[in-house]
Amino acid sequence: MPSRGARAVRRAVEWVEERQPELTLISGDLVSRKRGEPRLREVLRRLPTCYAVLGNHDFAISKDPFAQPLEVDDLLPATLLADQAETIELRGRKVQVVGVDPRSYRARRARPERFADSEADLRILLCHFPQVIDRLQPGVFDLVLAGHLHAGQICLPYPGGKLRLSHVRWTYVEGLYERPGGVLHLSAGLGTTFVPFRFFARPAAYELRLHSAQ
Repeated sequence: MPSRGARAVRRAVEWVEERQPELTLISGDLVSRKRGEPRLREVLRRLPTCYAVLGNHDFAISKDPFAQPLEVDDLLPATLLADQAETIELRGRKVQVVGVDPRSYRARRARPERFADSEADLRILLCHFPQVIDRLQPGVFDLVLAGHLHAGQICLPYPGGKLRLSHVRWTYVEGLYERPGGVLHLSAGLGTTFVPFRFFARPAAYELRLHSAQ
């Protein structure tokens, strides 16, 4: 439906097309209505070297009474990872992307570490839920990318912080976190859920530049 979220998605896609990153990674919650699938696929065709996982909203697991599950097995030309891994070569280095299926995660059956390739130069975990960082053994993944919280979507500012009404007690909400399980980057996302607006929770797409520790 018409919203500032739709405008944010359009601007983000144009920005990614202009930047042409070596990897485009999407951390779930892609659509909440079946009629959004054609537009989703149109967007994905414009994103270079794109890997994605699904989120709880893609399976209509939310407080939105109008949500409909997305029934897809692929997101071609993007690569959908559901408890799967893919390895590509970038700048002569072996880069592995592991994606977690939100259904197995919620059932506590997800074991992403079993897909990790110890010979990869860089191992990235793509999981919709940020709490996964606390379930990982140190050294298995170099970078964890997540979403889920939409930066709170509806927030009340106060001096020095925000009250995120939908996620009052969450530890991870937005940005970078260093934990024993690795470095977590938590996206604020672009869209909305249930109500078509955000309040003091700006939508965002991110460019991450990774540098060798050496």
